[in-house]
Amino acid sequence: MTEDREMEQYILDHIDEEGELLAELNRLTHLKMIHPRMISGHLQGKILRMFSLMIRPKRILEIGTFTGYSAICLAQGLSEDGHLHTIENNDEIVDIPIKYFEKFNLSNKITLHVGDAKKIIPNLTESFDLVFIDGEKSEYVNYYHLIFDKVVPGGFIIADNIFWSGKILSDEASNDYFTKGIKMFNDLIKNDIRVEKVILPIRDGLMILRKK
Repeated sequence: MTEDREMEQYILDHIDEEGELLAELNRLTHLKMIHPRMISGHLQGKILRMFSLMIRPKRILEIGTFTGYSAICLAQGLSEDGHLHTIENNDEIVDIPIKYFEKFNLSNKITLHVGDAKKIIPNLTESFDLVFIDGEKSEYVNYYHLIFDKVVPGGFIIADNIFWSGKILSDEASNDYFTKGIKMFNDLIKNDIRVEKVILPIRDGLMILRKK
């Protein structure tokens, strides 16, 4: 564990700095939120930003806004006329991402939807070049089925937390719906010939998919 922490610190010391505003949002999340580790954070945020810059998507969909860190990073790679839709189920925390979207001058680039993603996604009429799945872990399979036809051919899907703190390697308890959901999602993707897939062992695991 010590070696892992040292390696992560080495990585952080050799990539671009987090930036003052994102560091501020990171600190605020750790002070205000019950589960602050849900934030993407410095390393994963830079990776998401780099993916977005490589793709230059016109439309991004994010499932699971939390405090807005990942949405901000993804939005920084949008094409000039691009737009990001992000969905957050917890209406008690949305004032934080709204505030920071404004601080980053991204309010006109980001639409925040509040409510159940399973109900919101079917009403989105746009097609997406990039989808980031980071919502309720028990619902990953449902999210995937709902968004698949909305992803353009050649588009990308990124799913977070696919290691689920290593619980995917153990037998889950009967009421551990999150671990069951992640395992079902991983098995579904493994057998889905409609996508190319690779797993990046970064933080809690990122699944990268490309729609054929």
